[in-house]
Amino acid sequence: MKRFALLPVLALALLIPAAHAQGEGGEDRLGLWKWANFALLAGGLGYLIAKSAPPLFAARSRKIREDMAEAERLREQAEARLNDVGRRLDNLESEMAALRAEAEMEAHRESQRMRVKTEAEMVRIRVHAEQEIAAAGKAARLELKRYSAQLAIRQAELMVRERLTPGAENELVRDFVRGLDRPAPPQTR
Repeated sequence: MKRFALLPVLALALLIPAAHAQGEGGEDRLGLWKWANFALLAGGLGYLIAKSAPPLFAARSRKIREDMAEAERLREQAEARLNDVGRRLDNLESEMAALRAEAEMEAHRESQRMRVKTEAEMVRIRVHAEQEIAAAGKAARLELKRYSAQLAIRQAELMVRERLTPGAENELVRDFVRGLDRPAPPQTR
């Protein structure tokens, strides 16, 4: 507020000497008043600049320092990320080698497991096949015995039919009936 009150006084001080110098006609005096006018104007401007410039420059300096600090912080973060990426790249070879070794070990273990499983399956199939063969052999032997028995019965039947004539048949029936008339032999224990 004081600044605005000082401005009309300053303007009045500058106008009065200039008007007075025009009325008297002295070139010398006009030059002197011009310099005085300039000095007052420069002083007023210097005063205003001196009063308002330091806070403006201080704020600008503070903003520049804050921006520089922020830039430094961002640079440090970028360097940290760069170092982290570099460290990861350095470790990438060893991690890849470790993964390869682990994959090879896992493949070897899987191969061993599959070999053991295959061998166990082969043993199981072999045992099952042997049991099947034994059962088929037993069934074939039984079938062969049955077939042999049937052939023997047929052969015997044919032989009996060839030898059994109607007269021999009557004789057999008579012997049977005679045997019925005889008493049964005593049983011994």
